[in-house]
Amino acid sequence: MSDIRARILSVGTYVPEKVLTNAYFESILDTSDEWIMTRTGIRERRVVDRDNPMSAAEMGCRAARAAMERANVSADSIDGIIVATFTPDNFFPSTACRMQADLGCRDAFAFDMSAACAGFVYALTVANNMIVSGQAKTILVVGSEVISKTLDWSDRGTCILFGDGAGVVVLQADGVKSKGIQSCYLSSDGSMGDILKLPAWGSERYLSMKGSEVFKHAVRMMSDASVKAAKRAGLSIGDIDLLIPHQANIRIIQSIADMLSVPMDKVVTNLDRYGNTSSASIPLALEEAWTAGRVRDGSKVLFVGLGGGFTVGSAVCII
Repeated sequence: MSDIRARILSVGTYVPEKVLTNAYFESILDTSDEWIMTRTGIRERRVVDRDNPMSAAEMGCRAARAAMERANVSADSIDGIIVATFTPDNFFPSTACRMQADLGCRDAFAFDMSAACAGFVYALTVANNMIVSGQAKTILVVGSEVISKTLDWSDRGTCILFGDGAGVVVLQADGVKSKGIQSCYLSSDGSMGDILKLPAWGSERYLSMKGSEVFKHAVRMMSDASVKAAKRAGLSIGDIDLLIPHQANIRIIQSIADMLSVPMDKVVTNLDRYGNTSSASIPLALEEAWTAGRVRDGSKVLFVGLGGGFTVGSAVCII
């Protein structure tokens, strides 16, 4: 087994300036701030300005520049860019290729991954494997989403939930086995694909979701994935210092914490201000926790996410 570990050196994020509060939805839908807060935990979310739209690549580049500056790595030292997104700017060229050109990472490979809200953990897993196997030394792992362009703004069950944003981590090879990514776990169940989906073709290209079904499976699958990632790392859930779940819904997060017997003071949440940003949600939460001093040297952090597909992924990382 390789002595190399892939270590998260830094994280950078970007969210659009435009804020949609729950009051906005009160003005266009049969809903209320209390109804939204009670069922989701969301107070506001960031969305790109329709009159001055921003691409997933542009948001990703802004987050990447912040992460690269913090890690003190140059564009020339980046070996690869992996972008997790279900809202790419084009079918091709990929969002990652756009970022590679804009960032000036001349020798880097670049490609997109589609695993919906589990995308960041999927991309992190692939990047980890490439580093451990010696195929790359430094990789940008990106989650960038412009979900607002996929929404039916008359559908109360979906449009209140989502926001736009991007997050990037710099992942680099390190010989210190006590640091870095210790384990990853991925799983999928395509038989449940119709519960949460976004068609690529046809006249109704809107995100659709059967909320109660998603809730039930999300709690079960994310809890199970968390336990499996901890076990692969030779740890128990009780050994984990911080749980950073995909920011889907506060009731889902609280139910996972209850199922795992993790106190909420060990769980990172920020969906009250950003909503569900899909693949960007975990790095957005990681940056907030790191900046606030909740992530320290040697912290054992568990990431877990579930997305349409169904896809589920988890990873244990020692910072």
